[in-house]
Amino acid sequence: MTGVIIVGVIGLVCSVLLVVASHFLSVPADTRVEDIRAFLPGANCGACGYAGCDDYAKAVAGGSAKPNLCIPGGASAADQISEYLGVQSESTVPQKAVVRCSGTCEKCGDAEEYHGPATCAACAALYRGKKACSYGCMGYGDCVMVCKFGALSIVDGVARVDESLCTGCGACAKACPHLIIGMVPVSSSVTVRCSSHDSGAVVRKVCSAGCIGCMMCTKVCPTGAITVTDFLASIDPDKCTNCGACAEKCPVKVITLE
Repeated sequence: MTGVIIVGVIGLVCSVLLVVASHFLSVPADTRVEDIRAFLPGANCGACGYAGCDDYAKAVAGGSAKPNLCIPGGASAADQISEYLGVQSESTVPQKAVVRCSGTCEKCGDAEEYHGPATCAACAALYRGKKACSYGCMGYGDCVMVCKFGALSIVDGVARVDESLCTGCGACAKACPHLIIGMVPVSSSVTVRCSSHDSGAVVRKVCSAGCIGCMMCTKVCPTGAITVTDFLASIDPDKCTNCGACAEKCPVKVITLE
């Protein structure tokens, strides 16, 4: 019994010491983190540059991150967090994903057979992929797998974006090994559906829907929003008025107006 009593006393003393230590050494929790977290959509997509909404909320509360980095939350989340913190709101321009490739199975075939992991990343590691166009979508759906909102799908061998579901988080753009998925303002309606930098002669041999660098689009653009560099047309969304003149003039119809 003596041993039991001694052990019991020691346990009681240690418990008292732990309670006292936890009281005096505890770090007060920042309640702002939970409040800021409540303003976020909870997508945990990582578009803000942090591991998830919890980490981003901690960074905002600590002052190391701006309140407007949550892309899925958009202006609403940015405004609410800014108002809560008592700072001026800096809303960002809503973004959406666009697929810069028109090389469907019919328009751009395969140059070789691929037998390996069914991922774009693995296929791209082998001479830039199996398709005849080394810049095109390989259609294995790496982008589909990383999209947490179900906004992407593979249709006829090419990735497609459902704009009604896209939050502009950019996860798909980061997952694409050929970088054919880009982020543009939601207001943009004109898109160059090609990513090839090959000359027009080469493009015609491998894809019937590729940009041939003819520069006809640049000649009809009234605002100088479209330029051709390394045989590929590109659009400056800040200058584009969505007039559609370039899409109408494009001989291969690789520029679309939606």
